[in-house]
Amino acid sequence: MRLLLVEDDNHVAAALSAVLARHGFQVVHARSGEEALQALLPAAQEPFGVVLLDLGLPDQDGYEVCGKIRKRSAIPVIMVTARADVRSRIHGLNLGADDYVVKPYDTGELLARIHAVARRGTTGEDTGANPSAALLIGPVRIELPTRKVGVDGQEIQLTRKEFDLLALLAQRPGVVFRREQIISEVWRTSWEGTGRTLEVHVASLRSKLRLPALIETVRGVGYRLVPPSR
Repeated sequence: MRLLLVEDDNHVAAALSAVLARHGFQVVHARSGEEALQALLPAAQEPFGVVLLDLGLPDQDGYEVCGKIRKRSAIPVIMVTARADVRSRIHGLNLGADDYVVKPYDTGELLARIHAVARRGTTGEDTGANPSAALLIGPVRIELPTRKVGVDGQEIQLTRKEFDLLALLAQRPGVVFRREQIISEVWRTSWEGTGRTLEVHVASLRSKLRLPALIETVRGVGYRLVPPSR
């Protein structure tokens, strides 16, 4: 698999490229946001399977680069940064990132996350529901064929994983989904490190839908969707 590594520190990039190469990745290194965007231009060569995007770039903010990538391509993007706060993670996910890894990270975890987002493909969009159905949960309307979500008639923009997570929970309102089950069905992986990503996606959904009580945390187990009383 070809992987685009966007990292301005040559020493970090060299060390990480060596590790990735040992695990079968063909790494292309971009040292700036502009180099990354140029590398993603349509070409005859094999497309990239994943973009590993550092946020601290010399020419433009990594968030800005992510937004530009998402406008032109559906390629999976993993943000890599030292910014560990939830707000920064949610901002990255809202821009279309598929995952978010905080430095310092374990190499095994990073590799697992890369494989997880790379497996997304067409199967990652499948929530297992009737493709012709629309789910109505109080003021929330979830259109599975078009992957659109609206609240009180107003369309809400969700990322791919946010939609998949919401659609999964909405298929069985009131039923508790175990964290492991959600991670398996939405992220197509059993890697434990994805748990933090799940929490961030839930927080982002609550914020975007403006219905914080819609997704209830069942401590020690997982999450369930609670239909609004109105």
